[in-house]
Amino acid sequence: MNLVRKELKVRYTASALGAVWSLLNPIVFLAVFSFVSKMLGNSIPSFPVYLLSGLLAWNLFSTSLLAGARSIIENAYLVKKVYFPREILPISSVGVALVDFVLQSAVLFLFILVSGHGVRIQAIVLYPLSLATLLVFTMAMTLVVSGLIVRYRDVQHLLNLALLVWFWMTPIVYPGGLAQTADANVFGLSAFHVLLINPMSSIVFGFQRALYGTPQPPGATRPVLPIVSEHWLVAVVALVLVGSLLLLWLTWSTFFRFSGDFAEEV
Repeated sequence: MNLVRKELKVRYTASALGAVWSLLNPIVFLAVFSFVSKMLGNSIPSFPVYLLSGLLAWNLFSTSLLAGARSIIENAYLVKKVYFPREILPISSVGVALVDFVLQSAVLFLFILVSGHGVRIQAIVLYPLSLATLLVFTMAMTLVVSGLIVRYRDVQHLLNLALLVWFWMTPIVYPGGLAQTADANVFGLSAFHVLLINPMSSIVFGFQRALYGTPQPPGATRPVLPIVSEHWLVAVVALVLVGSLLLLWLTWSTFFRFSGDFAEEV
């Protein structure tokens, strides 16, 4: 908590607006995409809600990874002089990103209420489940990259490229429901099942179903979200959560084993 507080203070030092800057980001997104969707006649109704439902989750994930990747190196003065559990450094990066996520989500919730989009009570249970899964998976991946980059500095550049590809492999900008109707196959797997191999796809589907709503809302010419039941999606996200917990245990154990050499390697 002290590291998260310190990072937030440093970020907003000498800033007149402070944390308001975190709120401006989703506000600008909502304004721009509301205008663009009307001008271009986007086929996805309430496109700003659809976009931000997945984009805010992705931002938490990618921001945590990029900040956590260099957390050990940038805090070398602490690692060399003070003994403490090294995993606190990458995990604190997730905490900072979570603060931004909470502030930005408040803007999205307010927009959903003001715009009259509304939410489906049956699907709202997916929100806390998806958030818990996102945090566990993000912590696991952040521990991986933060440990690797201490030994292999090229990982930072590979991470930027990997996140770019990973973003477009996750249905955030385009309708995830298209994968169910696509004829494409990869090694005998349908496009929809290929998407599900990516854990972030299932997590984003959970956020989208909780906040955006029905798979094919009125006015949509094609499915926006995968046409599956809430129970099926809850089971899939819960499965990803179990897998993420196992991954977190594995990465935490590996990180702990190698953390003793960090002082010499940074």
